[in-house]
Amino acid sequence: MMVNCFGAKGLITAVILDLIFGDPHSLPHPVRWMGSLISKMEGILYPSGRKFQAWELKVRGLLLVICVVIASGLTCWGILWLTVFLFPPAVYIIAIWIAYSTIAMKSLYVETHRVIQAIGEGNIEKARQSLSFIVSRDTENLGEAEILASVLETFSENISDGVVAPLFYLALGGPVLAVIYKALNTLDSMIGYKNEKYLHFGQFAARLDDLANFVPSRVTGWLIVLSAWVLKLDWRETLRIMRRDCRKVASPNAGYPQAAMAGALGVRLGGCYSYFGRPVQKPFMGIGRKRIEVTDYHRALQVYAVVCFLSVLFAVVIRFFFCRMA
Repeated sequence: MMVNCFGAKGLITAVILDLIFGDPHSLPHPVRWMGSLISKMEGILYPSGRKFQAWELKVRGLLLVICVVIASGLTCWGILWLTVFLFPPAVYIIAIWIAYSTIAMKSLYVETHRVIQAIGEGNIEKARQSLSFIVSRDTENLGEAEILASVLETFSENISDGVVAPLFYLALGGPVLAVIYKALNTLDSMIGYKNEKYLHFGQFAARLDDLANFVPSRVTGWLIVLSAWVLKLDWRETLRIMRRDCRKVASPNAGYPQAAMAGALGVRLGGCYSYFGRPVQKPFMGIGRKRIEVTDYHRALQVYAVVCFLSVLFAVVIRFFFCRMA
């Protein structure tokens, strides 16, 4: 019953709720609960002040991943089943609410637009501060062009993480599978860094997130190419840049949407940035202008809108056929 309770109509409803309400911090949100659980378990498994060997950190990190993923998936599954037994009519509403919480369509726009708005106000410090909430690189010394480039990079990458991937897993397995994906994604965003603290402890979280995003990231890249065609941009160049530059970055997935976006906008992303106080030379993607402008972000929003529409359309079609087969 739980599989059938969330069909194509439920997916569309979840998307509409996300477009209207986004991620209000005043309401309970499963992802924030996941973050709280990860923080508490990290304190238990990786207490500050204690030294561990590399293999110990990997085992403890794997234990954290297993516990968080199982707890998230079982909690979602348990809530739905409990609702089926206690008040069956409400299971559809609960499933939609859980599905809605896994999608970040509006919040991706809100968080990136906050940076652009600060630049428009001429408040570079506010722009740096707003940017620091959505990127892992150091932002305190970035100039306007570097801030804009950083926004485009994280924006294009998170089209996959925050929109396409959740819809992909909602289409394949409903709210439970989407919640498991969000657990992996949240783990990676919190402990999946390749710095001194998390290099070994967060290794499994980073690897599993890479695996979970393998298909969605590539789908996102192709959706950007298709969106370029819809918007009458140079889709052939978009495809060429994506194929040429998608494997340049260290991540096996981030390069697909980033390279495709660089090709669609005719800009060049990458360059030298500081991460945790250390300079990192990121490979260049695209062959267009080096200096990113605010208008590039607005054009990226047009691409984003088409990608969102297409990803919802494909997810609805997949979910419809899955429900017909169930």
